[in-house]
Amino acid sequence: MTIQINENISLEPITNSTSNELFQLMKEVYPLAYDYFWEDGGNWYVNSQYSKENIKEELAQENAEYYFVVFKGERIGNFRILWNEPLPDSKENLKSVKLHRVYLHAKTQGKGLGKALLTWLENEAIKKQYELIWLDAMDEKPQAFNFYKKLGYQYHSHCFLPFDLLHDKYRKMSQLYKKLG
Repeated sequence: MTIQINENISLEPITNSTSNELFQLMKEVYPLAYDYFWEDGGNWYVNSQYSKENIKEELAQENAEYYFVVFKGERIGNFRILWNEPLPDSKENLKSVKLHRVYLHAKTQGKGLGKALLTWLENEAIKKQYELIWLDAMDEKPQAFNFYKKLGYQYHSHCFLPFDLLHDKYRKMSQLYKKLG
């Protein structure tokens, strides 16, 4: 069932039968933003994270929702949510949702898509009585980091990605959160 966010943006569920379309889309979208993070331009990441097998596993995960982001009728990215996913090492036991993935095509930056998606997620989480949204953000993407801060997200902690082909200076990710209500 497609979810209409506003007149230009909708979410279309990703299924096993559309996993190849997701793979093809991410072969274009991901490298535009992250190719320089990787020794191989991001090929390993796209091939592993968007393989048919991995998508099948991610679709089967309990409490997960996975969507194409559709802008003006065109699939331009993806958006994955993990409900009931606690913020690691949190002292508080809050009902939490993780924004696991949001990738949008570079050509759509600055058009309000990210803000619309996060506002929709916040509203959905509040309706479902969630108390917190969290996500991992790449430290070496300051525009994304600042975007989340502007929307009220705060720093919680950080981790380092273990992927072999990732250049060392791009390994750090910060966990950001926002309390709801």
